[in-house]
Amino acid sequence: MKIIQLTDTHLMPPGAVVNGVDPERQLRLAVEDILARHGDADLMVITGDLCNHGDPEAYALLREILAPVPFELRLLIGNHDRRPEFRDAFPEHPVDGQGFVQSFMDTDHGRLLFLDTHEAGMIGGLYGADRMAFLDEALAGAGDVPVTVFIHHPPFDCGIGHFDKIGLHDDGALMQRLGAHAGGVRHIVFGHIHIPMAGTAANGIAYSSGQATGHRFITDLADPCPWWTGGNPTYRILLLDGHGLRAYTAETSQLATSRAARCEGP
Repeated sequence: MKIIQLTDTHLMPPGAVVNGVDPERQLRLAVEDILARHGDADLMVITGDLCNHGDPEAYALLREILAPVPFELRLLIGNHDRRPEFRDAFPEHPVDGQGFVQSFMDTDHGRLLFLDTHEAGMIGGLYGADRMAFLDEALAGAGDVPVTVFIHHPPFDCGIGHFDKIGLHDDGALMQRLGAHAGGVRHIVFGHIHIPMAGTAANGIAYSSGQATGHRFITDLADPCPWWTGGNPTYRILLLDGHGLRAYTAETSQLATSRAARCEGP
């Protein structure tokens, strides 16, 4: 199974710039590259902060940009989004029984979970009892099959100064619940931090983030006020198959210098 992950697109109404970067241009270039190179993908997931201020005009632009995508979409909402405006723009998108933007998908390689950590008025995220009911049912339904989790806020301490107080405010409840799943958790895929990160949580669950498609930080783990920067749009290719899960970062608009020769090995 091939899954395309984008994250932190931060769309604005056409022509607006965010932290020195044109988010519309970034996303259009990324989608153009994805359609040219990965038309065989099975799924695209955007892991939150779809729009910078949750404007209806920005969600309408997002819908227009994504319209040519021929495979299934799952859109998560982050702290910059607005749930009512998102649902107005994407009324067909799956939600849980409480109206949270949560769903699951069963595949040949385990169940995929798409979780909603957005809380209006907060930069950090929440995952309380009102949402945990969905997770409990989804994990129970997965049985002894592994799950792969897609989420905006990392559900653990990411170790980055800027995000010290704006992570997931759940006292570790989500990670505890995932750690108790009989089938195990194959991977947690997240956004929010705008830079690439990979690791293993204290309970043994592997995780990684995508790099923001729009603006990103110059990586400085200790600085609570790091500098924003731009760069070519990026996305990730996630392969989920008999080998497990593998993640590859792709960058658009790269300049080729020379072609590598085929390596015959061994």
